[in-house]
Amino acid sequence: MIKKIIVSISLFLSLVSFAQEGTSSPYSFYGIGDVKFKGTLENRSMGGISFVPDSIHINLQNPAMLSNIKLTTFAIGGTFSPTQFKTNSQKEKAQKTTLDYLSVALPMNKFALGFGLLPYSSVGYNIRSLTNNSTRLNSFNGTGGVNKVYSTLSYKFSNQLSIGADINYNFGQVETKSITSEEVQYSTRELNTSNVSGLNFNIGLAHQAKINKKYSIFSGVTYSPESNLSLENTRNIAIVQYGALGQESVVDDIDVAVADTKLKMPSKLTIGVGFGELKKWVIGSEVTLQESSNFGNRFTDINNVTYENAIKFGIGGYYIPKYTSFTNYWHRVTYRGGFRYENTGLIVNNLSILDRAVTFGFGMPLSGTFSNVSIGFEFGKKGTTNAGLIEENYSNISVSFSFNDRWFQKRKYD
Repeated sequence: MIKKIIVSISLFLSLVSFAQEGTSSPYSFYGIGDVKFKGTLENRSMGGISFVPDSIHINLQNPAMLSNIKLTTFAIGGTFSPTQFKTNSQKEKAQKTTLDYLSVALPMNKFALGFGLLPYSSVGYNIRSLTNNSTRLNSFNGTGGVNKVYSTLSYKFSNQLSIGADINYNFGQVETKSITSEEVQYSTRELNTSNVSGLNFNIGLAHQAKINKKYSIFSGVTYSPESNLSLENTRNIAIVQYGALGQESVVDDIDVAVADTKLKMPSKLTIGVGFGELKKWVIGSEVTLQESSNFGNRFTDINNVTYENAIKFGIGGYYIPKYTSFTNYWHRVTYRGGFRYENTGLIVNNLSILDRAVTFGFGMPLSGTFSNVSIGFEFGKKGTTNAGLIEENYSNISVSFSFNDRWFQKRKYD
């Protein structure tokens, strides 16, 4: 187990270098960036549903589900995301590789404890435009994002009912830069930086009711109260000169006083219900309601955006042909699939930004262990080409490792 964790940490270190700029979306300019975390790969492959009990995978959406874990579990996931950006007249491509989560869960009789790291949102865009009869070049780019360190505690009252709660510390830095260049030697640069910090927590409830010896109904509820993020903001205006290789040299600059701000993280309610035969198949749906109409931006002088209440709907499930099969490996593979539709709550140029995707994936056990590797695929579309906006057609290819073993077990023999 320790060797597996060392290998996974090495993978994490290789991914974290990419995670600092985990998106290419121009919509990451707004709010705290493009929210990348949508659950573990296993849940995302089923359209994002989070109410399905699982004894070998960590659930990072509903904290009540953690008490289903039977063995000490270490999970890590990452995603490769090629994306095509399209307007009414142009097309561009970009690709990113990101760390999705790094998590540990420890079962303790009826309790379970979890902790880990989540790169929650990312800012990463690079846009250029020509104005004034192609004599002025405007360049906009942004980097950074918000990460979460979390801790979860879950308790199983019975085989039917579990509760749980998690607390998250949010931290990170977002830097946005705009540059105006004309047919002169020097350019004007505006650099905005926000240092982000704040706490939030979630509470969850999970229930399982048997209809008969074979079939059950599964349900889950998660609630996140409204919370605040504190942003320490700075702004610098400079006259800069660029060399032949693109290196930036500041000729003169001045710091401009801007107010620190607070962003309200909106309250969120998730309700899901499903039906099926545990360890064989389950299908269900889930809805998430988020009061994001009072959300805001890092700076108060962004004018072309407003917010509305967000809603997300997912449907999905899994199928295992025969999890006890010893003769056919593919009978023990978990096949997952689903669909996700989301109104993100972001309104740009008076148009709501929508995100919808088809998802599927496979969970493949590692022979002789309870550990497994999962592969997931997500093909989706975000935004629109109307009103001068940008449509994103993305493909997410994700891989996760879940290592399961017994820890803290007293030996019978030395």
